[in-house]
Amino acid sequence: MIDPFLREYLSSDFVIGTELKTLGGFSLGLVASPGLVTGDSQYETISKILGDDKKIDLWLGNEPETDSSVFFCQEQYILPADSSTTTCLQRKDYPKPLIFHDGRLVARPTPLDSLAVFLWLPLGVFLAVSRFLIGRIMPYNYGLMVAATTGMKIRAKLPSESHTSEKHAPYSRCICGSCDPGQFGALNTLYVCSHRTLIDPVILSSTLKRNVMAVTYSLSKISEILAPIRTVRLSRDRVKDGDLMRKLLTKSDLVVCPEGTTCREPYLLRFSPLFSEIAESIVPVAVSAKGSMFYGTTVRGYKALDSFFFLMNPSPHYHLEFLEKILRAPKCGTSGRSSYEIANLAQKMIGQALGFECTNLTRREKYRILAGNDGICSE
Repeated sequence: MIDPFLREYLSSDFVIGTELKTLGGFSLGLVASPGLVTGDSQYETISKILGDDKKIDLWLGNEPETDSSVFFCQEQYILPADSSTTTCLQRKDYPKPLIFHDGRLVARPTPLDSLAVFLWLPLGVFLAVSRFLIGRIMPYNYGLMVAATTGMKIRAKLPSESHTSEKHAPYSRCICGSCDPGQFGALNTLYVCSHRTLIDPVILSSTLKRNVMAVTYSLSKISEILAPIRTVRLSRDRVKDGDLMRKLLTKSDLVVCPEGTTCREPYLLRFSPLFSEIAESIVPVAVSAKGSMFYGTTVRGYKALDSFFFLMNPSPHYHLEFLEKILRAPKCGTSGRSSYEIANLAQKMIGQALGFECTNLTRREKYRILAGNDGICSE
């Protein structure tokens, strides 16, 4: 965990430390050969790497008299051994913006927090299964009330205009402000959401109290089978995906997460402009989700368990804010906005509603940084 973080985030040239044995990608908690890298072994390792130029720019530690590597360093900083006297660094003081991180645990795994997690696991599994069955079996009106009794909180903020499945009203105007309202066809509404967990479309459908189809870029087969709403996988072929989404919009309202993947930090990844090319009526939805114990997203873990982990939280919280519609006539000329401008507009509206920062980072960059792959599920 430490090596890639130091190299990517702090631009370290090399990392020297004790290695742990692993099996199948999981740590065994046993020290690997050549054992603990401290004292003389650390001195020898550093000497081999530095060669004749024995010079290090910066040293951080709490016991310099026992650490021989301190003699190589130009700058030395002694950290207090008592952690109670230290405070967490503010986000504004970070060396670089910290956008991506992975792992299941929300809180730091201190002894007490770890004990609380282990004691909660049996009840958490029971709650997750119960919440899944509630969403799968019960009607929306009753399902929301019963889910609330298990500690799950879902809050939604609708604008003055109710989001129903009705077609565009005759007074609807294009985003360019000049198109004839008669140009609008009979396509349904496309909901564009920020992406926090895999169950974003399910929560949106429950909030609207009706079935809404969801299109996804990458989803495991298990998640597709268990989903209480219909999901359609995109191929990442722009032409094919555009045609598919147009066909789906003629049948039902549609929900899409144009970031292509989740982001835990208060940032929005770059929105793919595909949705703005095929929809006449676009409703941006600012989605935020919080859990006190477990994250409902992962990069290197089993993605089929993402929703399960989120539902294991004692009181998972979802908040949805439906923003004003973005309307675009299908035959809008050059006076209208391009698909990229509309995608950026939707991202900006959601970012302002959530208080998040908009970025140009993509799904591919996230997965390459955290997992070394493009984050595409195999068929």
